[in-house]
Amino acid sequence: MANSMTNHQNQAAVYTHGHTDGVLRSHRSRTAANSAAYLLPELTAGQSLLDVGCGPGTITADLAQLVGPEGRVVALDTSAEVLAEAAAYAADRGIGNIDFEVADVFQLPYADGEFDVVHAHQVLQHLADPVGALREMRRVLAPGGVLAVRDADYAAMTWYPEVPELDRWLELYRASARANRGEPDAGRRLLAWARAAGFTEVTASSATWTYATPGERLWWGESWAERTTGSGLARTALAAGLADQAELDAIAQAWRGWSVEPDGWFAVLHGEVLARR
Repeated sequence: MANSMTNHQNQAAVYTHGHTDGVLRSHRSRTAANSAAYLLPELTAGQSLLDVGCGPGTITADLAQLVGPEGRVVALDTSAEVLAEAAAYAADRGIGNIDFEVADVFQLPYADGEFDVVHAHQVLQHLADPVGALREMRRVLAPGGVLAVRDADYAAMTWYPEVPELDRWLELYRASARANRGEPDAGRRLLAWARAAGFTEVTASSATWTYATPGERLWWGESWAERTTGSGLARTALAAGLADQAELDAIAQAWRGWSVEPDGWFAVLHGEVLARR
């Protein structure tokens, strides 16, 4: 997902995370297996696939391999810098059937019905008009084609042990995302948004990421500690007066404390939707 996307009325919805190294390290861990398993049975060799908000391209590259060299993949983001990283990653893996393009999800530069599959992972939660974006994705989807969207639901995230500063982190993140005109609790809304966009054949599901081993806890906790003090979240929270630097530092310290708890456990719930054109 890029730094910002604009809706059809040219009103910005700012990407709350930003593209700091801590954010991108998290994004680089994503694969088709751990982030798009619900879509994989729908993929066949030779399909044309549009990946909206591809970020560093790790999921994209996996999807491109699944549609094969005879397939066509177009990967979009609004950040040319992130697209360059994604293109280099695909090249390193020897994958040559992906075109990387800067584009706006609300004004896709493609013909009606051009793609067999449209995929968007962790995109809709950052948009001011997710239904409008889905309508545009539906426009470029071929008859009989499939839309696949997946988003986290922040209010449904849960962890152990209880840490008051992490309760405050969640409250602060949700307020910051909404200050940026996004919807952090997007996962539970995907079915409603898809129906509002005109899809009538919709299958909703859910899946989780779980962090419970020492390595997983350390990685997840450090990622959020860095994001809390040095990413778009910090900039938004400070600019909007939602928190001061001392509070952000305390939350980051709490994340690091949680990350070394031997019984620490964290689960991220995702909503998923497959919708047919």
